[in-house]
Amino acid sequence: MTLSRRKILFAGATGAATLAAGGASAAWFGKPTITSEPAYTLVSNHDSALMEPGPLGEKALGDPNAPVTLIEYASMTCVHCATFHRDTYPKLKEDYIDTGKVYFIFREFPLDPVSTAAFMLARCVPEQQYFTFVDAMFKNQDKWAFTEDRIGGLTAMAKQAGLTQEKFEECLTNQELLDGVTWVRQRGAQDFDVSSTPTLFINGEMVRGAVSFESLQEKIDPLLQS
Repeated sequence: MTLSRRKILFAGATGAATLAAGGASAAWFGKPTITSEPAYTLVSNHDSALMEPGPLGEKALGDPNAPVTLIEYASMTCVHCATFHRDTYPKLKEDYIDTGKVYFIFREFPLDPVSTAAFMLARCVPEQQYFTFVDAMFKNQDKWAFTEDRIGGLTAMAKQAGLTQEKFEECLTNQELLDGVTWVRQRGAQDFDVSSTPTLFINGEMVRGAVSFESLQEKIDPLLQS
């Protein structure tokens, strides 16, 4: 679908957005979907294709040669993802990612158009600010994802990251970004059985849900000793 058929229109002081597709229109900033997937569901997936990056490239932290690779599929509007990034991720980063034990890859799996827009904005901030922006979006999720004025909330978050109104609008009408984010989500669902967020892959083994740091330790530590 080309940008001429799938376009965001901005109007008014804070902007009103609609998505036009094939002659029919739908609300771009609709109500976010909240997943309630229970934690600790384990499945195996050892497909080497899991490590192949998407068309926009990977967003990753840590040593690519680390003995453990942890891939997270997340949605920006997912409350369980926000819980994971608030309660588990900081300790994971401090103890495992920053110490070279875990290579962390963060992938887009938007559950709704609001999350898609948030991921597109994250791709538009300066590269070195990507994870800072993602962290801020999760920490302030209630200020932009679940308000009546979601476009206003997204605009405010983007401005705090240094994006001008012009850059904001340019970002959300970037067909390459939209296609890239959509591609990652579709491949996750079709090829790796990702159906909820957060979904983690620890050296190829799937772990669903906002697992605790202690649960991650139980999965990671034996891999470091093998």
